[in-house]
Amino acid sequence: MLTAGAVQAEGGLMSEVDGRTAKDAAAGEQQRAGFEQWLAGFRRHAAAQGVSEQTLTRALDGVRYRAKIIEHDRHQPEFVRPIWQYLDTAVSSARVTTGREKLAAHGDTAREMERRYGVPAEIIVAIWGIESNYGSHFGSYSTLDAFATLAFDGRRRDFARQELLAALKIVDAGDISADDMVGSWAGAMGHTQFIPSSFMAYAVDGDGDGRRDIWDSIPDVMASTANYLKRASWQPGKPWGAEVRLPDDFDYAQTGRRSTAEWRRQGVRAINDTLPEFSSAEVIVPAGAQGPAFLTGPNFRSILRYNNATSYALAVAKLGDAIAEREGIVQSWPREQAPLTRDDVFRLQQLLNRLGHDVGGADGIMGPNTRKGLRAFQRDQGLTADGFATQALLARLENA
Repeated sequence: MLTAGAVQAEGGLMSEVDGRTAKDAAAGEQQRAGFEQWLAGFRRHAAAQGVSEQTLTRALDGVRYRAKIIEHDRHQPEFVRPIWQYLDTAVSSARVTTGREKLAAHGDTAREMERRYGVPAEIIVAIWGIESNYGSHFGSYSTLDAFATLAFDGRRRDFARQELLAALKIVDAGDISADDMVGSWAGAMGHTQFIPSSFMAYAVDGDGDGRRDIWDSIPDVMASTANYLKRASWQPGKPWGAEVRLPDDFDYAQTGRRSTAEWRRQGVRAINDTLPEFSSAEVIVPAGAQGPAFLTGPNFRSILRYNNATSYALAVAKLGDAIAEREGIVQSWPREQAPLTRDDVFRLQQLLNRLGHDVGGADGIMGPNTRKGLRAFQRDQGLTADGFATQALLARLENA
């Protein structure tokens, strides 16, 4: 049985909850009204850009603001994921097995696209695997909802506005209906995870039905992937690169590209067999001197055009190798290294700047300027200047 005081306290709490609920409801209604007003203005803009009234009615009348998309957009993972953890998932035994099964099931199509565009069938399948796990996870968000929400309230509003217009033009062209245009919360669509502007630039009708369909047509998916890489200067008949062993006195601060012959003169050697012959190649060490090293050529850079992250390009390259039953990575990753949080990287950047190793603004993201500054600090400390950030290096910076 509640006492009089408890009843009074409970009543006060309920009043507070009711007040918050009413306030949240009012804020939500205000946001919806603002979104509808913004959408009306965008609709006029799209009409002025040539999108038909029929498409605007069918596509935009059902568009809704999705708060969950904004939550995703503003969420930053606490830890910077080490490349070996990324590769463990991206090139897992299950994904390799499925990739071989997909290549067997769609081998004629993959080989036709290889003949047509010069991109190996296993690379086409590998990108399909990395982008959407062979179509099993390409998302269920409306692309129109995603870009409308991001254009109204996201971090990159101008970009999202342009992509929303491109999405409407795709619907207007008859490639896909507005209801069937689905993908990730960020607006990447279908098996290939193209954003609308990439779809317009690179998507191909691979099955000859007059439509470019990266949601339900595997020939279109494969043709579009291969066309993207061909347009990104893929060189037929050339490998992406090779795993290499570096000499003990290797200069990790080197930047720029060199021929295979020049790298060979520095003591770079293939782990197995011989080095591929490139006129322009880079040596990359994604985990610093303690991890594997790779000599990468122009086709590796083509993969980077698809997604400009070394971890992504290496995952595609090695998944393709595994699907084709070529050898995996031989050298070990430094798995004992604890990952840095974004706050750790932010602090590392602040300390480097304070010590005179200018890395630009501190943003918590390891970029080329941060690695350059870190290498300079490592040289000052008599360490191997590989630019790989660790907890031990952060502690040394704190004490410097």
